[in-house]
Amino acid sequence: MPVPVSDLQGIAPSAVIELFELQLVAALHGSNDVYRFHAGTSLNANGPVYWDSNSYTRLPIAADGFEYSGNGQLPQPKLRVSNINGTITSLLLIVNAITTGNDLIGAKLTRIRTLARYIDATNFPGNTNPYGSPDPTVEFPREVYYISQKSLENRELVEFTLSAAFDLQGVRAPKRQCISNICQWKYRSAECTYTGTNYFNENDQAVGSAGQDVCGKRLSSCEARFGASAELPFGSYPGVGTYFA
Repeated sequence: MPVPVSDLQGIAPSAVIELFELQLVAALHGSNDVYRFHAGTSLNANGPVYWDSNSYTRLPIAADGFEYSGNGQLPQPKLRVSNINGTITSLLLIVNAITTGNDLIGAKLTRIRTLARYIDATNFPGNTNPYGSPDPTVEFPREVYYISQKSLENRELVEFTLSAAFDLQGVRAPKRQCISNICQWKYRSAECTYTGTNYFNENDQAVGSAGQDVCGKRLSSCEARFGASAELPFGSYPGVGTYFA
């Protein structure tokens, strides 16, 4: 995907267009709906902004704190969305009916940035982009965050705190907790995948019958059943790379 860095180095680059996509999670919010927003309007009858044929609703929205400081701490941006007519409050009520007190926590927020010269021609009078040729493949790298907290809600706005996708502090239920050297899969299940006719007890010693077959839930238990491997503990066995770190 082309990145318009060279355009910004020109004498008179076109404006940077910032767009936001909010995707819900069915397990938490009752649907996988995607909401698209932009802080301004198009030049075509002040309508919504279109990017790659998707409509981004005109709604006062501001975000900051995306910068990386270099001190090892991940950014936690703030997203402030206008709550005119209770638009965001209505959405919060819907998702909270599915998961009490959720407040959109766990929803994915994608920040998209491109230049005005590349947005859809339908944004301009006469369906002609006066700044250049529309190209939905030209954009800056997308930034993906997850809502970790609703930090403010009133009649004027709702503010959310965001966490990076790989910020483990932002990980919440229903994801499974990782525990060192303890496998949490059910033995001989689809997760475990062991279906062999060699049987072992909880101390990983060979036994003669299925009635004595018990998994010790350790790395050595996997090695006894699947065979020792130089790739362990990050081999191809389901669960091993996740739980035996």
